Amino acid sequence: MDLGLKDRVALVAASSEGLGKAVALGLAREGAKLALCARTQSTLDSTAAEIRRETGAVVFARAVDVTVYDQVRRFVAETVAEFGRLDICVANSGGPPSKSFAETTVEDWHAAAQLNLMSTVYLAKESLPVMQQRLWGRFIAITSISVKQPVEGLILSNSIRSGVSGLVKTLANEYGPSNVLVNNVCPGFTATARLMELAETLAAKQGVTPAEIESRWARGAPLGRIGQPEEFANLVVFLASERASYITGASIAVDGGAVKGVY
Repeated sequence: MDLGLKDRVALVAASSEGLGKAVALGLAREGAKLALCARTQSTLDSTAAEIRRETGAVVFARAVDVTVYDQVRRFVAETVAEFGRLDICVANSGGPPSKSFAETTVEDWHAAAQLNLMSTVYLAKESLPVMQQRLWGRFIAITSISVKQPVEGLILSNSIRSGVSGLVKTLANEYGPSNVLVNNVCPGFTATARLMELAETLAAKQGVTPAEIESRWARGAPLGRIGQPEEFANLVVFLASERASYITGASIAVDGGAVKGVY
């Protein structure tokens, strides 16, 4: 299937590692040109070089903290100046720390809102008008299955990411008439460094090994295993493509069936 992504310009946030890197690689393999950002320039440069080497893609990379609006605004403007267009924006960021409600501080809540909700707002604010002008665009937010089913020990993520889901649905309604599609992709337990850190945190609190935590997560999915970043990226790449032309306002889980709700 030709996804129609050749020479499309895709901005992928938090793309130096983990799910963001997998998405960037997937888009590059389909012929997209990339604008990548992450907070650490050295890690980002290494990832950009790897993607260029493996796929031959054109990659523009800048160190950006997506919780700072001025940095996001400048990066989107630089991307448009570099490529003359912006077709796809993948909003992504790290997750807030694992804590119970009693352990959280007011500062934790403010930081989580900036990291997950406001970073998405900033990227949307800058990228959507560019897409709207061309009457074609894809805005994809990466959140978590926590927007569908709370995850143990992640009250900050469970709460704040749900706000992103509401934002996505509303933006889909507002920008649909301009042929700009807005969707939310919700990873389940996927083999990334972030997930391993969470396993270690929960294991220390519960007096078990990280392997036991990972095994518990795997048993919670009908497929009986943790997902791979490439499996998650495959859906994001499809939603970014021409072939996903009638999908908008959706929150789709990539979780091996772990979410127990009907929707």
